[in-house]
Amino acid sequence: MTAPDPDLARELAAHREWWRLAGVDLDFADDATAWLARPAPVEPVAEPAANVAVRGDAPAETKLAKKAPAIGLFGDSPPETLEAFRDWWLTAPGLDMVGPRGRVPPRGTAGAALMVLVVHPEETDREHLLSGSQGRLIEAILAAMGLSGEETYVASALPRFTPMADCAAEAQRGMADVLSRHIEIVAPRRIVAFGAGLAALLAPDAKKDYGNLPILNHKASNKPVLVSEDLESLIGMPRLKARFWRRWIEWSSEQV
Repeated sequence: MTAPDPDLARELAAHREWWRLAGVDLDFADDATAWLARPAPVEPVAEPAANVAVRGDAPAETKLAKKAPAIGLFGDSPPETLEAFRDWWLTAPGLDMVGPRGRVPPRGTAGAALMVLVVHPEETDREHLLSGSQGRLIEAILAAMGLSGEETYVASALPRFTPMADCAAEAQRGMADVLSRHIEIVAPRRIVAFGAGLAALLAPDAKKDYGNLPILNHKASNKPVLVSEDLESLIGMPRLKARFWRRWIEWSSEQV
């Protein structure tokens, strides 16, 4: 008869002692398991009857369901002017799950030389979009670009502060169409988008990276777009500011 391995016995005892000292002495499961139950017999699958016509008075479960056509967030009457869009942005009940309260309007006039786009407002924004540290950075950037406030349109893709926003999901929900309509009405000459997630909303089928998106083709004109890191990242990492300026200079020279 082979004697038990003393080393293995000590290892097993030490293993049990470790779990005991950790306070784990039982194992639980949410569902009961019938260890001795016999497996249920598999019912044969009936073959579908061939050439069965569905009559108009057939039971509801036998009728083919027709999918209703999707209606966007605008419904059947999208806004035609910038004033109408701003009013819809602030009052439309179905734009988000929260409702109109707390939404922040865009600012600027149509035909701007540059549209500055962010994912969502700052947490402290109320009536003025980008009223905090991100807004101060934008003002410094625009001054360095030689652009005045009158030449710039500032907008957010989402109507309220939305940390960890899932831009891809928002695009599927209809916000990509909303942003497309917004850009079409504003008709800016160029767009700078701060936030990599905006690529999913600006061009859902385009490659998602930090760079230039394909020119957006809208009714008013084609819109060249530069996508950069979000403003919060630029504030915290100066090297990203330098990266943005290099891209801006290269991109601007291509637009001349």
